[in-house]
Amino acid sequence: YGYSLAIAGGLIAGFGVNRNSLVFFLLGLFLYGSGQASNLLSRYAAMDLAAPDKRSQAMSYILFGSTFGAVFGPVLIKPAEQIGVDTFGWSLYTGPWIASAFFFVFALANVAVRLRPDPLEVSGGLVSQQGIGVVTPNLGAALRIISGIRNARVALASMVISQVTMVAVMTMTPVHLKIHGHEGVSPYVISLHIAGMYAFSPLVGKFADRHGKLQSISVGGVLLVAATVMAALAGDAATLLWPSLWLLGLGWSFGLIGGSSLLVESVPEGSRVTVQGAADLLMSFCGGMAGFSSGFIRKAFGFHMLSNLGTVLALVLVVIGIRRLTSTRIAKLRV
Repeated sequence: YGYSLAIAGGLIAGFGVNRNSLVFFLLGLFLYGSGQASNLLSRYAAMDLAAPDKRSQAMSYILFGSTFGAVFGPVLIKPAEQIGVDTFGWSLYTGPWIASAFFFVFALANVAVRLRPDPLEVSGGLVSQQGIGVVTPNLGAALRIISGIRNARVALASMVISQVTMVAVMTMTPVHLKIHGHEGVSPYVISLHIAGMYAFSPLVGKFADRHGKLQSISVGGVLLVAATVMAALAGDAATLLWPSLWLLGLGWSFGLIGGSSLLVESVPEGSRVTVQGAADLLMSFCGGMAGFSSGFIRKAFGFHMLSNLGTVLALVLVVIGIRRLTSTRIAKLRV
């Protein structure tokens, strides 16, 4: 359903661009977001059939696949624009939206044909194809499940804080670079950031499986602290923003993979689908609010203060991760 909505969203957004209709464009964007949500949820599908000690690594391969889309996607924008204008007579920016819908058709066909049977059903998360044994998705119930399990609370905090910190700083970095005359390096800084998010995810997954999810969360928090401190100290120059944005992406990867893996292993199997969806909903909502508010914060207080707020959030994640890790080790020693 997510990919189907994304296909419709891409077509509607393209129609809105071609007709200069803001209403259709915004409607298309809203539907198009279902594709990103489905991509994020696909990481859980990879975990359903993985052994418990390989779950983080299985998830990391899905994130690693995003590297290719992040690299080749921007390269296809210009050809899609040109084909749309020359072949179909569309306005300049219509082609990329139609092309993106076309690629989602491939994604939908791949899942429909090759992802059978459902990995969750094979793993026992679904008792039958009729849905017997599945907890009906309910946001309130899912959040109550999470709130009642300490590791699940830590996992959700890791996912949300990592997303909020990353989105807030990343969104305003190109604006900050442009204001200070470094617009030319902005695409390369963001590319390095994306590499940090996705390209190293297999190594992050191996780390989480080998050393533990709580260690991964703690490392993610430390990396986010380092990234935001560098961003705050960057000033008018772009020098510190190169390592800052890379660490920001890498810290996000540690926080997301560690948090998502911990969430899956913390909740009962029958509630996993509900909890996963609720956690991703909350993570995406908070990330969206961070992106929306980051512009106002930067304009009112400056990029350095926005980065400092990110540092505070990242420090909270470090404290949460280390505190839970310490209490877990103490509990094991007492047994």
